[in-house]
Amino acid sequence: MTRRLLTRVPLFLLVAVAAAAGADRGAERITREVRHELVMLPYYGVFDNLAYKVDGFTVTLIGQVTRPTLKSDAENVVKKIEGVEHVKNEIEVLPPSPNDDRIRRAVYRAIYGHTALDRYALQAVPPIHIIVKNGNLTLEGVVASEGDKNIAGIQANGVSGVFSVTNNLRVEK
Repeated sequence: MTRRLLTRVPLFLLVAVAAAAGADRGAERITREVRHELVMLPYYGVFDNLAYKVDGFTVTLIGQVTRPTLKSDAENVVKKIEGVEHVKNEIEVLPPSPNDDRIRRAVYRAIYGHTALDRYALQAVPPIHIIVKNGNLTLEGVVASEGDKNIAGIQANGVSGVFSVTNNLRVEK
C-alpha cells in the first residue's frame, strides 16, 4: 500500500507541472495575439497609446486614444481571441481639443522631422506615440537608444504651447 502511494505522488506532481506549463503557454499565446490584434486596428496611430495586461484568461486594456471608436474596436477584437474569457477596458478617450490637435501635429513634425529620428516614421505604426491631454504631453513607446529617447524629449520640449512633457519612452534592448 505504501509503495503504491509513493508512485502516485510523483505522477500527480507531473500532471500539475504540465498543467502549469500549459497555462503559461496559453498566456503567452494570448499575449502575442492581443498585441497583434491591437497593432492591426485600422485607426490605431501615432496619437494613440494602447497597452494591455494579461492575467490568466483576463485581458485589461489600458492607454489613451483620440477616437471613442478605437476604444470599442480594441475591446471587440480582444474579446474574439480564443481563450480570453474577460476583457476590462480601461482605455481613456482623450477630450477633443483644437489646441491639443495643433500640439500633436507640431510634436509629430518636431520628432519625426529630426534627422536622428526620421527612421522611426517609416513603420506602419511609428513606435513613438504622442499623447496630448489639455496641453500636457506624454511620449510612449520604444526607441533603439538612450540618445534617441533624449532627442525625442528635447524636440517635444521645444514645441510651443506644451505645458509639460513626460518622456516614458523605453530603450529596446
